[in-house]
Amino acid sequence: MKTEQKIRNIAVIAHVDHGKTTLVDAFIKQTHIFRQNQEEMRKTQILDSNELEQERGITIQAKYISVSYENCKINIIDTPGHADFVGEVERTLNMADGAILIVDAQEGVMPQTKFVLKKAFEMKLKIIVVVNKIDKKLANPDETVKKIQDLFLTLATESEQLDFPVFYAIGREGKVFTILPENKDFEETEGNVLPLLDAIIEYIPEPENDTSEKFSMIISAVDFDPHYGRYLIGKISTGRVSVGKTLYGKNSEKSDLLLKGRVRRVCYKKGLEYADLTEGVAGDIVAIAGIDEVSIGDTLLESSTQEPQPKIIISPPSLKIKFEANTSPFLGKEGTYANLKQLQQRLEYEKQVNVSLDIDKNADGSYYVSGRGELHLGILIETLRREGFEFQVRKPEVVIHTNSEGKRFEPKEEAYIEVDEEYYSAITEEMNQREAEMINIESKNGRMMMSFYILTRNLIGLQRFINLSTKGSGVLHTQFHELVPFVGESSVFRKGSIVSTATGKSLGYALNSIQERGDLFIEPNTDVYEGMIIGINKYEDDLFVNPTKSREKTNVRTSHAVLTLVSLKPTIQLTLEFAIGFLVSIR
Repeated sequence: MKTEQKIRNIAVIAHVDHGKTTLVDAFIKQTHIFRQNQEEMRKTQILDSNELEQERGITIQAKYISVSYENCKINIIDTPGHADFVGEVERTLNMADGAILIVDAQEGVMPQTKFVLKKAFEMKLKIIVVVNKIDKKLANPDETVKKIQDLFLTLATESEQLDFPVFYAIGREGKVFTILPENKDFEETEGNVLPLLDAIIEYIPEPENDTSEKFSMIISAVDFDPHYGRYLIGKISTGRVSVGKTLYGKNSEKSDLLLKGRVRRVCYKKGLEYADLTEGVAGDIVAIAGIDEVSIGDTLLESSTQEPQPKIIISPPSLKIKFEANTSPFLGKEGTYANLKQLQQRLEYEKQVNVSLDIDKNADGSYYVSGRGELHLGILIETLRREGFEFQVRKPEVVIHTNSEGKRFEPKEEAYIEVDEEYYSAITEEMNQREAEMINIESKNGRMMMSFYILTRNLIGLQRFINLSTKGSGVLHTQFHELVPFVGESSVFRKGSIVSTATGKSLGYALNSIQERGDLFIEPNTDVYEGMIIGINKYEDDLFVNPTKSREKTNVRTSHAVLTLVSLKPTIQLTLEFAIGFLVSIR
């Protein structure tokens, strides 16, 4: 027995900043989920409600929303574009039957474009291509389409995958075209996203929707509600579900683990809120409340004798950081939760909802948290800090993998770097020191585009170097390439640190002389303590200084403002990812 409900499940995939979330905004606004006078109609990044997502302008967690068009329910999954959050892509693509691949008309095919398309092909998803940002000054849509075709030829495993429709878009204006407009006056060219919505209904297959079998659903995401508790989100594989039904939770790796619960609510994401469903049917993406103690990757089943679905395969982590109790002199000054027990409870919760992380407890009560990269781990650290947790972390280490024969392997990445031509020599020299292998180089419009293979342990801190060397204009993107035999630590040159020898307030007079020895992290009137790193030395050795030293009193009058404000150079603005990379240089 099959249901007649018209449903399409589609994921939006792309490299970072190619316009996924902007296009999803257009879907939401033009299908009239919100009234014209509602605040959401004036917003951008509507689904990116997380504070860090809004600040950084990137999607960190995959999200889904349902829109209605031409009597069809279209479930749209917005995925992250940054390589550090590939786990979010991997865990949610299993809910989709097709994907919209968005490619920037100026940047073209990028590392994450290759990764997400490969994953989509592995899951047999039908692809619609959207060449976005065609209004950019240096956009080259025709060349971009050629590169996309080459990528499909490289990655496709079936001939049917080479047949895909192409659309052209200005995502921020909500315009999609079936053919490239001949004139370049895009502002005067009318358009909307309806052609793309029509293509989704026509080209993306209907999900398998056999409701005659017993209920089965793999959990792809978890959300929380103050009234109903945990929502378990996924695409129903078979059967039906409604309020009051008893379900069992099973894990494919622990078949003896059997949890039982009664469904309290069945709903779907309408706008930013959940709306009730009388019944969830096979093929639809739903949220179910009432079943506790199950996690992402577990399967909800109608019968205790049913077998769980296969585990969602997530790319292995490449970096790990040790989390431990804060031991600095500033303990308790900023955070509310400072003991290990509180940190443990929070990390255990994170383990349930963030499948990309591995969290292991050490004998001393500290934790090793493993993730995909500096940004991935930095986002977690910043999230915990904003929640009031106070702790310290040690320098990142590469995750070493050991096979059944005892052989050790480490991750190697593909790094894409784009810089102005004037910085080319500095970048290539640094990459040589980091033992990277150049695999491609291009020059276009005064910019150099380079690709390298590099060990993950030699990649740590590279973003920091590129930012400093190019004055913030350089671009770095990385993507996991393969595991290679571990051959021992590399000897990479590191600069030394500038270390405080005193506790107190930093003074402009002292910093004025210290800044000649390197680059500072702190400004005048900053609290410092003995042993605190306050900057980067020009040379390899550490430099010990007193940033609290005041000017000796004399009978000669001096303008303190002139001495401190005019003479001091701009400091390095510390981000968490910068600090994590810098920790590697500490001897």
